[in-house]
Amino acid sequence: MADYCRSAPHDALHRAYHAFEYGFPVRDDTVLFERLVLEINQAGLSWGTILRKRTAFRQAYAQFDIARVAAFGEADIARLLSDAGIVRNRRKVGAAIENARRLREIQVRVGSFSAWLDIHHPRAHDEWVALFRRFFVFMGREIVGEFLMSTGYLPGAHGPECPVYPEIIAASPPWLSGPA
Repeated sequence: MADYCRSAPHDALHRAYHAFEYGFPVRDDTVLFERLVLEINQAGLSWGTILRKRTAFRQAYAQFDIARVAAFGEADIARLLSDAGIVRNRRKVGAAIENARRLREIQVRVGSFSAWLDIHHPRAHDEWVALFRRFFVFMGREIVGEFLMSTGYLPGAHGPECPVYPEIIAASPPWLSGPA
């Protein structure tokens, strides 16, 4: 069983995320963008820190409305960098805004972020990393891997021994339909 599957049920902060979000397929672009921004901000920090700040992230980033975040300017950057409720890292703030702009382009071109993911599925982890690095900024191997596991595009969020695993399988995540 994965370490997160063993520890999360015993921690109030992680329990709901583990049981109801992590690894379940996501189709909504707003939720996909939220997960991407949260994974970017998690780099170098604990997932618990990000979960504690999640409500503040939603407020700071306009409920993860991609078009609104894509339109953020210098005043918004200054506001975000002074917001103690979120991670105040200039590179991470800039990445969230730039990636929103790139997602707008993807939405115009193929209809949605989820459609773009589907077009490129299935891929092995290293191929996903290369693809994300071509299209987005601040994309490390762990960020891409956790984003894709958390949204159902790569396996590994839950092990077969985890009580959540049968629910993940019943939800038909994309990784079930191809190699990972």
